[in-house]
Amino acid sequence: MTTLKTRLQDDLTAAIRARDELRSSTLRLTLTAIQKEEVAGESAREPSDAEVEKIITREAKKRREAADAFARGGRAEQAERERAEGEVLAEYLPKQLTDEELDALVAKAVTEAKAAGAEGPRAMGAVMKIVNPEVAGRAEGGRVAAAVKKRLAG
Repeated sequence: MTTLKTRLQDDLTAAIRARDELRSSTLRLTLTAIQKEEVAGESAREPSDAEVEKIITREAKKRREAADAFARGGRAEQAERERAEGEVLAEYLPKQLTDEELDALVAKAVTEAKAAGAEGPRAMGAVMKIVNPEVAGRAEGGRVAAAVKKRLAG
């Protein structure tokens, strides 16, 4: 069993004992998503820590999107619950890059792409290939793409 999955299970047990409903329900849903991933495909398999991290990232993104939808729909209480669940999941993810850190990585990648002959807005793909491995798990794809577009535009 992976160490991250073990940590989730141990924290779930602790949350249940502490009667922390928010934390226990969030961890239960996340562990269920991991179990679904384990049995998906031809045969059951044990996911690596990196795969578990991707699943947690996907679950956190679902919470952010749901919170936004609830907020737009005038359901502030449910939006707050989704945000709180997202914060619980954030504890299991690597620290997110700040805007300054992301801009620095993008600037470096743009310089590398230009050195390789990529110019202007058409260089987006080349820059994304360079920057994505460096920011994997530490910045959302849409945020990275927006930073790259901004840098390439001027």
